[in-house]
Amino acid sequence: MAPQLAYIGLGNMGKGMTKNLAQKAALSSPILLYNRTQSKAAAHAESIGGPSKAKAVSSIADAVSASDIIFICVGDDAAVENIVDTALSSVPDIKGKLLVDMSTIHPDTTRKLNTQIRARGASFVSCPVFGVPAMAEAGLLICVLAGHKNDVTKILPYTIGVMARANIDLTYDDDVNATQDIGKASTFKLIGNSFILSFVEQLGEGLTLAEKAGVGIDPLKQWMELMFPGPLPKYVERMQTGDYYKREYPLFPVDLARKDLRHVTDIAKQSGMQMKSLEVVDEYLRDVKEHSGERGDIAGMYGAIRKASGLKFENDE
Repeated sequence: MAPQLAYIGLGNMGKGMTKNLAQKAALSSPILLYNRTQSKAAAHAESIGGPSKAKAVSSIADAVSASDIIFICVGDDAAVENIVDTALSSVPDIKGKLLVDMSTIHPDTTRKLNTQIRARGASFVSCPVFGVPAMAEAGLLICVLAGHKNDVTKILPYTIGVMARANIDLTYDDDVNATQDIGKASTFKLIGNSFILSFVEQLGEGLTLAEKAGVGIDPLKQWMELMFPGPLPKYVERMQTGDYYKREYPLFPVDLARKDLRHVTDIAKQSGMQMKSLEVVDEYLRDVKEHSGERGDIAGMYGAIRKASGLKFENDE
């Protein structure tokens, strides 16, 4: 009999991942869904197959107490800690359960959660993911896995072919000579996100310069598609079409991006180095937040760069 699954957090990423878990994974019973807004969980459960595939529950305790494996994917460290604290305080017997955090958080938070959860006889896996909401919907994420191999093995049936197209393995076993650091996955994810944010900032500068210098954006877009096919031309398209300011709900919200920058900057400081390029990225993200508020997306750095260069934030001329 397959383990009972629960999933906590139904944001842009969680909705896609739970759809694939409900429809592709070999489950013996409906996946349990929890979201702070219960009506959202109920509507999503219905949209991915109804009672035979997914069931909304009204509390974290309901999700955890009835499940063997509990996935968590929320916006920041405080939210993850609150969920775990609630689970540990409201479920008397958590022994034998496996909690899997898929959020992007500081590695120190990951290590702290691991200690707390294991002290109660449960297990913990860190599994942050790379990919935009459309990739979550399509089951094409990249999972970064850290934790004991025995625990990670339990979630492998739900990664490649279900939620993901690939895994990056940072697991460990009982070898006393090996580094047993569950925080590695969080560190890896934050480094990866710093690449993405730097790429987007550089794209914004390049497109703005191409426009101001008379080259034009279309030739640069063609070059990007030829040289770097994949996600980077998609960002160019979002910038060129004005999606960076027209979108009602951000794909990668500015506040979460700046949280990631704070985390990776702290990791760099702990490691004895400075990531100067990220200071520029954070400055532009701050400008996007001031201009767009909660709708601010990382692609909006293009607008901030345009404004700093004497153009309008919006490219609607």
